[in-house]
Amino acid sequence: MLHRQILTVSHAWKGQTNILIYILICSLIGAFSVSSVKGLGIAIKQMLERKPVYRHPLVYVLVGILVLSVSTQINYLNKALDVFNTSLVTPIYYVCFTTTVVTCSIILFKEWSSMDLGDIIGTLSGFCSIIIGIFLLHAFKNTDITWNRNLMVIVCQAMKNLYAASPTGQF
Repeated sequence: MLHRQILTVSHAWKGQTNILIYILICSLIGAFSVSSVKGLGIAIKQMLERKPVYRHPLVYVLVGILVLSVSTQINYLNKALDVFNTSLVTPIYYVCFTTTVVTCSIILFKEWSSMDLGDIIGTLSGFCSIIIGIFLLHAFKNTDITWNRNLMVIVCQAMKNLYAASPTGQF
């Protein structure tokens, strides 16, 4: 039922022509899967400590959410990869998925309330560096830059500087 509603929304919002529709669906659903895995990890840790967590229905709800969210996420990621180029889908999906998981972690687990300001700034600046790096890799992926070309530019620039610095304009 949830899958059918998501499918209706994705077609209404032109998922076939806009890459962000399928990617945002995958990212938002992916935040649920990461949260479910984190909750299951806590449950497994408590089970190893001999606590009867298997009696609580939350564990089974988390397993159900995990199965549904991963299957939905894979479905829409495959749809995005069918329609759009992999070199477009991968960086956009990485940034959107990471953003939604970090946001979900902030809201649901309140992990950042115990962090110092320096740690928060370091985490956010690292995250921004990754986003900028992915953007730069994607933006300049078709640019033909080689070591030989770079050496030629450096040699030509050095020759121009020598020519400009000589008083007679000659070498």
